[in-house]
Amino acid sequence: MFSIKMITKHTSITALAIVGLLFVGSACKKGHDNTGVVYAPQMYEPVGYEPYRQSRANTINVRENGLNMRLPARGTVARPNYHTTFGTGANKTTDLMMYNIPADSIGIAERVLTNPIADSEKMQAEGQVLYTRYCSHCHGATGKGDGPVAKEYKGVPNYSTDAYKTMNDGHIFHVITHGKGRMWPHGSQITPEDRWKIVQYVHKLQQG
Repeated sequence: MFSIKMITKHTSITALAIVGLLFVGSACKKGHDNTGVVYAPQMYEPVGYEPYRQSRANTINVRENGLNMRLPARGTVARPNYHTTFGTGANKTTDLMMYNIPADSIGIAERVLTNPIADSEKMQAEGQVLYTRYCSHCHGATGKGDGPVAKEYKGVPNYSTDAYKTMNDGHIFHVITHGKGRMWPHGSQITPEDRWKIVQYVHKLQQG
């Protein structure tokens, strides 16, 4: 009786050892970065869809091989298009301008650009908020060039001096967009509409 129990016990231990070795052996065959069983494989290995192919049949655009998306015209170059609307009612205007004047052509901007946003207390207030957010740390709260950064970053102009009172719409918009001298460009940070609002407020600061 004793021997049978001993044999059974040894057999169980041996079986467990074999099972353990099988697990270890199978685990060693895979890399250390293997996640094992994945319960949601579509979240780890997303299916890539071709944008110009249909997941469902399109019976409308038959001439386009049933595609919803259209290939661009041959030879064209993709560019962003700003569609901004200003004002309300009779004063409502739409600006579809794509700003593509080069950074080194500020003279062109000074000649051809005018602010599409009509001057108003509302636009001045919004321009002041934007100016405070993006400009005051260098140019100062009142445009005197005395912001906290300007104390270390010399050369910031005073808008109310004669040399800068003549800056027109195009000049200011161009400088905000591309930067000038030691001022970095802000075109990627500020939308065209918000840039024009800042232009309105800078004109107010030019008056001293």
